[in-house]
Amino acid sequence: MIAVLGLVVGVVAGLLVRPEVPAVVEPYLPIAVVAALDAVFGGLRAMLDGIFDDKVFVVSFLSNVVVAALIVFLGDKLGVGAQLSTGVVVVLGIRIFSNAAAIRRHIFRA
Repeated sequence: MIAVLGLVVGVVAGLLVRPEVPAVVEPYLPIAVVAALDAVFGGLRAMLDGIFDDKVFVVSFLSNVVVAALIVFLGDKLGVGAQLSTGVVVVLGIRIFSNAAAIRRHIFRA
């Protein structure tokens, strides 16, 4: 319940404050969001499997975001940013759909 309340407060604060993303980090924001979603779906799957650990979740969340952003940053510096961005999204997308399938199997027993 605390997480839902925090989500509602965050959404309302974001709508009222209207934060601006600096142009320098704009290319990395979508990748960071996909990496964060991967950690969230992995945490939900772990919770349903009964093996959730909050420390592992926090480390996974932060490391996913940082590593994904660093890969894209390195790709930008090497001149292959679009290709590495696509690669990161594909890999994280596969993980997200894998976790979503496991969550669906757990919830619907299918």
